[in-house]
Amino acid sequence: MPNRANTCVLSGFAFLESPRWHGDRLWLSDMYTHQVLSVRADGGDPRTEARVPGQPSGLGWLPDGRLLIVSMRDQRLLRREPDGTLVTHADLSGLVTGHLNDMVVDRYGRAFVGHFGFDLMAGDPFAPAGLLRVDPDGTVAHVAEDLWFPNGSVITADGLLLVNETLGNRITAFDLTADGRLAGRRTWARFGELPTATDIPAMLGQIVVGGDGAALDAEGALWVADAVNGRAVRIRSGEIVDEIAAETGVFACALGGADGRTLFLCAAPDFDEHARSAAREGVILSARVDIPAAPPL
Repeated sequence: MPNRANTCVLSGFAFLESPRWHGDRLWLSDMYTHQVLSVRADGGDPRTEARVPGQPSGLGWLPDGRLLIVSMRDQRLLRREPDGTLVTHADLSGLVTGHLNDMVVDRYGRAFVGHFGFDLMAGDPFAPAGLLRVDPDGTVAHVAEDLWFPNGSVITADGLLLVNETLGNRITAFDLTADGRLAGRRTWARFGELPTATDIPAMLGQIVVGGDGAALDAEGALWVADAVNGRAVRIRSGEIVDEIAAETGVFACALGGADGRTLFLCAAPDFDEHARSAAREGVILSARVDIPAAPPL
């Protein structure tokens, strides 16, 4: 039997995404209240770190400590200045289709940002998308295409960029080169065949693992929030080696806490925009795991 996420850290949110452990606090985006939040590991001392009218998602930090925030609807990457003001770090409108989504930021401050590829909430049929690289000066470059809903991404100590393809039944790996290119594309984990359907409800029925957010541990294994099956799974050498189930949907995860062995889960009944906007049923769950988070790069 799988372990269960048996601790509710904090409740009363709309829809939480993109958790990050940073500076001894858990940072998250509450998408439909348009806030970036942070809390202690036990849920105490909640703070509003930024308000993002364009709907926040992916989070990351520049080497100098300034926060980067994906603003989904207006397709911008925002930067929080030391005085707390938000400025446009890069305007990606015209370069992407549908909302912007999650991202990962490397040690040099290069942000790798995904997008939906189609209008998910309007019920449009599926279309593949790509990844863009935003350099610290705001320059934008396309670095990958034909990804099936690129979502949570991590960068490993040996220089791989791993990206969950939520609608592709797979995790894809790229070699991250010194100049920021993505090379050597290959499948890092495959959970099933590519769906044959193009309408989203039918596609979801063909998904074995719907990888959403992800967290890398010290053994190089990846915890993946399975947005289809209400669980987080640990992937090592392409195989599921552990599972933590919840009694609700699980859409993102992060490893953190004082010893790095707390797996935080962003959970909600579903991902429907209208239902989540109208309710406050989003929660932060947690479970203890054996292997701590990978050290910062």
